[in-house]
Amino acid sequence: MNDRIDKKALWDISYGMYIVSSGFNGKQNGQVANTVFQITAELPRIALSINKGNLTHEYISKSALFTVSVLDESTPMTFIGLFGFKCGRDIDKLSQCFQVKTGSTGCPIVMDYALSVIEARVFNQIDVGTHTVFLGDVVSAEVLREGRPLTYAYYQEVKKGKSPKNAPTYRSDTGGK
Repeated sequence: MNDRIDKKALWDISYGMYIVSSGFNGKQNGQVANTVFQITAELPRIALSINKGNLTHEYISKSALFTVSVLDESTPMTFIGLFGFKCGRDIDKLSQCFQVKTGSTGCPIVMDYALSVIEARVFNQIDVGTHTVFLGDVVSAEVLREGRPLTYAYYQEVKKGKSPKNAPTYRSDTGGK
């Protein structure tokens, strides 16, 4: 590794916590993601980074559609654990939610603990090694309620959350913290 790179500098980049969902051929899945960001205002476009090994990645790649649910600070760790540390190939995560609706794109939208929801259609993607950055045109967006968005810093510092191995922010030197 390059000794000029102090990875701790990267830990100062701020992130949010989101549920990203997609579906293909009647199958659906969602996962926690912390790399979602707006890239343009007119036309509204967003980007997200998803690990290539994740089922949600497969569905986004095949359908070219995804949804984002912006989580509230009050989101319980059990809910984050369901979407962040469980594999959609093993369990149906969405069946364990109280409120999931089908969006205008046909993708599932997780409403539980969400402040707002966004639907997007992929217009481009960038292979960045272990992950793909999907660029999406926003096709619908809705504010569900007021609240404080769950940030990655709050998740780590207050909720004492960790990062799964597939996360772009995984820290092997801290056991995933």
